[in-house]
Amino acid sequence: MADEKLPFTSHLEELRRRLIVCFIAVGIGFIASYTFKEEILKILMKPLLDVLPPGGSLVFTGLAEAFSAYLKVSLLTGIFIASPVVLYQIWSFVSPGLHEREKKNAFPFVLFSTIFFVGGALFGYFVAFPSAFKYLMSFATETIRPLPSVKEYLSLSIGLLFAFGIVFELPLFVFFLTKIGVVDAKMLSSKRKYAIVIIFIVAAIVTPTPDAVNQLIMAVPLFLLYELSIWVARVFGGKSVAIQPQIHTDERR
Repeated sequence: MADEKLPFTSHLEELRRRLIVCFIAVGIGFIASYTFKEEILKILMKPLLDVLPPGGSLVFTGLAEAFSAYLKVSLLTGIFIASPVVLYQIWSFVSPGLHEREKKNAFPFVLFSTIFFVGGALFGYFVAFPSAFKYLMSFATETIRPLPSVKEYLSLSIGLLFAFGIVFELPLFVFFLTKIGVVDAKMLSSKRKYAIVIIFIVAAIVTPTPDAVNQLIMAVPLFLLYELSIWVARVFGGKSVAIQPQIHTDERR
């Protein structure tokens, strides 16, 4: 490969150029997002605003809290908008050093990891958030009024969206484990009862409420993802790697 003969300084120069392109793309995405900062923040806050008492709203307790919230939302949205450019720059930098088989596998990996992550985040936003926030707001009374802050809500919601996205990557993670022979469909099926226990533990950690209903809302898709992982292991994997002791016997003459 031609790139392998280039001096190390040339690779550093190329890396510098591609990093500059990434920063410019994120900067443009940030500026575009900041233009619509209020609309983006309203969309993100909608699951909570829908369950607040009439006239309820989020508040900010620090002088710079609202400004910081706009900056944070605009930056994250800008990174999301610029992600195709960033991924392309990463691919252009590393692809010359990859084999043809690795190049063929890279696109499906990026595609499905993006689909699963976005799917998990959308599940959290449209399914988990409304029921969870409705449960939390049910404790409000005439003497106990909810006054959630913008900072608190952003930290909670963004963290949960990220957690939902990571959890939904389970089938892809299992796919790689099957390809290297660590697990197979038979092993995953036999460990199903232990997986159910772990699923409910993860659901209890990820779900922001302690009630069983919201934990079930998270546990059910996790269980379905586990079943999907078994199917993935059955279709794409082989037998798991087992270390067999070698028995040496004397040859009979």
